Amino acid sequence: MEEQATKGSRSEAVRALTRGLAILRHINVSGETRPGEIARALEIPRPTVYRLLETLEEAGYVVMSPTSNRVRVTRLAASLGDGYALTSELCQASGPVFSEYGAKIVWPLDLSVYNNGTMVIQETTHGRSPLSIDRGMTGYKLPVLRTSAGRAYLAFCSEEERQFILDHLRRLGDPDDLPFLEPRFLSQMIEETCSRGIAIRSAGEFRKQTASIAVPVMFDGRILACVSMIWIRSAMDVKRAIAEFGNPLHQVAQRIAETLSD
Repeated sequence: MEEQATKGSRSEAVRALTRGLAILRHINVSGETRPGEIARALEIPRPTVYRLLETLEEAGYVVMSPTSNRVRVTRLAASLGDGYALTSELCQASGPVFSEYGAKIVWPLDLSVYNNGTMVIQETTHGRSPLSIDRGMTGYKLPVLRTSAGRAYLAFCSEEERQFILDHLRRLGDPDDLPFLEPRFLSQMIEETCSRGIAIRSAGEFRKQTASIAVPVMFDGRILACVSMIWIRSAMDVKRAIAEFGNPLHQVAQRIAETLSD
């Protein structure tokens, strides 16, 4: 009996996954559509369609318009076909640049990309920097609102993507994020970051012993990743960090973007 129940559970999971992927493909081909149209086209019961759409929206792959009852894929879903390839290209492009500039900057550098409510470190010089207090940072997930990389991403992504990310973070409800979801903080942070061209973390929001600055890697008018420099807070203030390392950090991001266009 237990074995039969296990097989039945697996069968239901596979069926749900298959239907979810079919729905995602249908929306992607349609551009945007309504749940009822999906149900008719795929011959899936409407309640099931709504349930699967809720799951896909929660995971960040689709978004439902509150006014038109239309659903469409997000940038996250649209990038599924080439997301890993792009991340691989970014890592390949950043490796030599990090090696060159890491020796000059000395403080550790990170390349991170946005993924489902976090910034994920893809490439780093933490293991090579004599000034790093961390090791093994590749794959480490950083909070969006409390790191310079996440703030840079929010400031330089499209308004549509920014609102999607913020809505997702509100649903996640991390208590540590709540002060940074206040509209006044967000508007000021985004305005100042765009004006400087550099995002900052300097008040112990994430790791109290360190601070960081970050810049976007822009390609064809859209942000692909962020480059951060991390330092020990007691070693220098953020004003000095920007003055000494802001331009080199922008050069790193530009060199990575130029490599992608070759």
